[in-house]
Amino acid sequence: MFSTSPLRIVAVSAGLSQPSSTRLLADRLAAATRERLAAEQDRNVEVRVIELRDLAVDIANHLVSGFPSAGLREAIDAVTEADGLIAVTPVFTASYSGLFKSFFDLVDHTALTGKPVVIAATGGTARHSLVLEHALRPLFAYLRAVTVPTSVYAASEDWGSSGDEYTEGLPSRIRRAGGELASAVLGRTVSGASRAASLDDGEDAVVPFEQQLADLRLD
Repeated sequence: MFSTSPLRIVAVSAGLSQPSSTRLLADRLAAATRERLAAEQDRNVEVRVIELRDLAVDIANHLVSGFPSAGLREAIDAVTEADGLIAVTPVFTASYSGLFKSFFDLVDHTALTGKPVVIAATGGTARHSLVLEHALRPLFAYLRAVTVPTSVYAASEDWGSSGDEYTEGLPSRIRRAGGELASAVLGRTVSGASRAASLDDGEDAVVPFEQQLADLRLD
């Protein structure tokens, strides 16, 4: 039977400041995912952004007491029940923030099994971009999630003035990652932002999502 329930996209932002470039990146990734999902199917798309800074005290209390507050429990449930997840952290000491890690420490290690995830991070310099591969991707591999191929790192210069090469690059990476997440949510592909093969997408554009998932399991 065809499902009419909305598709749920949840973005987790671990930014501490307000306004936050981490939250801005989460919002833009969510918007790109929503746009692609709306264009490719008829179901409604619900997007929610969870600000971990608002749950910091509840997270700390849960770590020492073992009992989540109602708000924290609801946030964890939203993450585990989402059709697609966007996880964005600032870089602290060459890794994800303690707040980001503490939140995902509270998520059952099997609750994200098979869930499509976009990983993203923000930092002051592009030198920290490898945090996506040496910290975030292994974290979600342990949680058995399926991270899409494109991860997004935004350094301070990526938010530069119009016409800057980095400004043109960041929106492109956001669109590609959002497209990959949307395709994975729909069970189609985990390739780039376009469903049709192109010079940019290469052979990945025609690889079924199920085959990609099977390959990941074999690895």
